[in-house]
Amino acid sequence: MARKPPPVTSPRRMTRADDEPVPSREQRRAEKKLRARFAPRLGWGGMFGGRVAVEDSGTVYTGPTTQAGGIYPFLLGSGLPPRGVPVGRDVLTGELVCIDPSGWTGRLTTNPGVWVMSQPGAGKSALVKRICLVYSAYGHMVCVPGDVKGEYSGLISELGGSVVRIGDGIGRINPLDSGPLKGRVQSLPTARRDALLDILNGRRLETLVALLSTKHGLGRSPNEIERSALDTAVQVASAGQATGNDPIVSDVTTVLRAAPEELRTKLAADGERYQDLTRSVIAGLDNLIGGPLKGLFDGPTTTPLDIHAPAVSVDISALRARGNDVVSAGMIATWAYTYSSIDSARSIGLMDRKLVLPMDEMWRALRSGPGLVDAMDAISRLNRTTDDVTIYVTHSLLDMEALPTEMDRAKARGLMDRCDTWVLGASTTEELGRVTGKRSLTEQEVMMIGSWSSATSTGLDIDPTYDDEHDSARVVEEETAARHPGRGKYLIKLGTRPGIAASLELTPTEQRLYRTDTNRRRTTTTEVAR
Repeated sequence: MARKPPPVTSPRRMTRADDEPVPSREQRRAEKKLRARFAPRLGWGGMFGGRVAVEDSGTVYTGPTTQAGGIYPFLLGSGLPPRGVPVGRDVLTGELVCIDPSGWTGRLTTNPGVWVMSQPGAGKSALVKRICLVYSAYGHMVCVPGDVKGEYSGLISELGGSVVRIGDGIGRINPLDSGPLKGRVQSLPTARRDALLDILNGRRLETLVALLSTKHGLGRSPNEIERSALDTAVQVASAGQATGNDPIVSDVTTVLRAAPEELRTKLAADGERYQDLTRSVIAGLDNLIGGPLKGLFDGPTTTPLDIHAPAVSVDISALRARGNDVVSAGMIATWAYTYSSIDSARSIGLMDRKLVLPMDEMWRALRSGPGLVDAMDAISRLNRTTDDVTIYVTHSLLDMEALPTEMDRAKARGLMDRCDTWVLGASTTEELGRVTGKRSLTEQEVMMIGSWSSATSTGLDIDPTYDDEHDSARVVEEETAARHPGRGKYLIKLGTRPGIAASLELTPTEQRLYRTDTNRRRTTTTEVAR
C-alpha cells in the first residue's frame, strides 16, 4: 500500500500553531542580543554572572523629612482627612482637600482656632464664608458680632438668619442690654439670680470701660477710682433688673450725678471732692450718648438678637460714614452685646449650639483699642471647651503691633500662638519671613506662596462697533484691576506638619454671595472720529 505524501507547506513563510509568523534567524538573534543587555530578575548566570538564589526584599530606612528630603527630595505631606469643609483640589496631587477645625481638635490640632492671612483680593473672605456655609449645614450657628462692611448680611439672610443693623435712623444698641436674660431673671432661684446679675453687671462695667477708652469717650482707660465709681453706679442703675428693665447709659450718668450715699461712702468723698473724682467719667459717658455717637447708644436696643436663628449678624456698615473712631466704638458695643447674649443664653440653657465666629477686618478691631483684644483673648482661651470655631482674618502680622501697649501686643500675639490651624494665601517674601518666626515654612512653601503675590495689571478693552448716527467709533475702557494671581490659592498648615496647598473654586451661588469687592467696573464711552 502506497504511503500518503506529507502535506504541502507554502514555501513563502512558515507559521506557528496560533497562526503567528515564525521569527526568522536574524530576528531571533536580535532579540537574544537585546535580552543580554538587561539582567534577569535574579541576575545573570554563569561564571562571574552574580546570579542569586533568593531575591532581596530590600532595606527600609526611615527618617524625618528634613533629613530624608536630601536623599529623596520629592516628598509630599500626607493628605488631610476628607471630612469637614471641602476647600478644593491639591495643587500638586489633585486630591480633595478639606478643612475641619472642629473635627480636628484633639486629633490633629489642640484647638479649633484658625488664623487666615493673605494680601487683599486673594480670596480670604471667600474661604471663610464657605466654612460658615458648610458648618451651618452641620448645625453650627454662624455669628458675626460686628460686620464692618456688611458683606455677611447676604449670606446670613440666605441661611434664614437674623441681621441686626445699627446706624443712622436704622437702629441702636444698648451696651448694657441683658439679652435673653431680660424678663427671665426674676423667675430664677435667688442664689442663681444673684450670681447671674453679678456676672452681667461685670460685663456691663467692662463694656463701659472699653467704650470710654475710645477717642469719643475719655480717650484713655478709666483709673481705679473711676472704675470703682462706675461699678457701684452700674449696680445701682441695674436695681430695676428684677422688673425686666435694662439700664441704659444715661441711667448710669444719672446715678453718678445724684451721688447716692452708697457711692459717696465707697469713694470716701463728698461735695466738691466727689465732683472732682467723677467729673471726667461723667463727661465721658455724656460723650457716648451725644456728639458723633448720638443715636447709637442712647436708648434701648431697637432690634434684639435672635439667638434661636440659624445665624446672626450685627451689621454696622452704616457707621463707616462717621469715621473710624465711631466704627471702633460700634464694634466694641456690638461685640460685647453679642457675646453677652450668647453666654447668658448658654448659662440658663436656652442655647447649646456650637458657634462659627468669623473675625474679619481684624486689623480694624485691633486698632479700636484694648477692649476687643481682651474679648478675643478670652474667646481664644475658651473655644477648646465650647468647641467654637474662631476664625481670625488679617492681612499681616504687623497688625499685632498696632496696639498702644506691650501688654496688649502680647495678648494679640497670643492669639496666633493658640491657633493650631494656619491658612496662608498670597503674601510677600518679607511677610513670609515674619511668619517663619511663628510657623516653620520650608523653602519650597515660601517660594510657592510668594509666586501667588505677583503684581497685577490693568486692561483696556476696545469695542470695534460704530455709532451709525455720529459715524464714530466707540471705545469702552474698563478701569479695573486684573484678577489677583493668587486668588483662591491657600496653604493649610497644621502645627508643624508640611503644608497642603489647595485651590478653591466657587459655585455660581457662592460667587453671588461672597462678592466683597464693592468697586464695580467703571466704563467710560469715548467718541473717536473714524
